Amino acid sequence: MATTKPRERAVRSDSIRNRNAILDAAARQLSADPRASLTEIAKAAGVGRVTLYSHFASRDDLLGALLHHSMARIERTLSGLDLRGDPWQALDALIAASWHLLSELSTLRGIVGHAMPAELQASHDKPRARVTGLLERGRREGAFRADQPLSWQVGCFFSVLHGAASELQAGHITQPEVEANLTESIRALLRPVAG
Repeated sequence: MATTKPRERAVRSDSIRNRNAILDAAARQLSADPRASLTEIAKAAGVGRVTLYSHFASRDDLLGALLHHSMARIERTLSGLDLRGDPWQALDALIAASWHLLSELSTLRGIVGHAMPAELQASHDKPRARVTGLLERGRREGAFRADQPLSWQVGCFFSVLHGAASELQAGHITQPEVEANLTESIRALLRPVAG
């Protein structure tokens, strides 16, 4: 019995390694070519089609797993941010981290969003709660404007980020232009109106 346990662990370890390799390869391949086939993804992952299909029965299964894999990565990064202290500094940190992740994953967002829009929307619950919490605190402390619905401000936060990613991907703006304007654009939406 003792001899089968290490073998079982090795098989599980190989299976996890293969699954992660497939997800990483899918992210790379689909970012480069949204029409990449499962065969191309398997080849890029260094596994056979049978191995890929043993983990993901269909393209939709793979896209769903890729969405969850990406959102888990996003959550790991964003949950590590210290959003205490000055609300403006916390906002700047949240914008910078969110933009870095979004610009990296925007092509995948488009692919997954087209194939499974409800799942993509639901995957934003934790990031949305994080933004909402920060904006609520900033409003309570008098740093952010409170004359608009909170839901409007949260929606604007995400719209500006996603809009910038779409414009960058389409080649209408450059990365330096985003970096020069993104934070100030979101700050302007939240700055209290004088008077």
